[in-house]
Amino acid sequence: MGTFGFGPMGFGVGIIFALLVIWSVVWKGLALWKAAHEESKGWFVALLVINTFGILEILYLYVFSKKSGNSSSSK
Repeated sequence: MGTFGFGPMGFGVGIIFALLVIWSVVWKGLALWKAAHEESKGWFVALLVINTFGILEILYLYVFSKKSGNSSSSK
């Protein structure tokens, strides 16, 4: 039988799955951090609950979130 019942292609499927999980976790982490930093509670909950393998997270980061300026770090 092979790795996890996938036969001879089990290892390749496992690697692809692992890469997909890593990709998703990285983008989700970046998007959640930015949503929390901007106090966007609705976006934070949506990004936390909905799993789109990074698609929604990338859209939030580059389309829907506020663009940060150079002078925003001083309060």
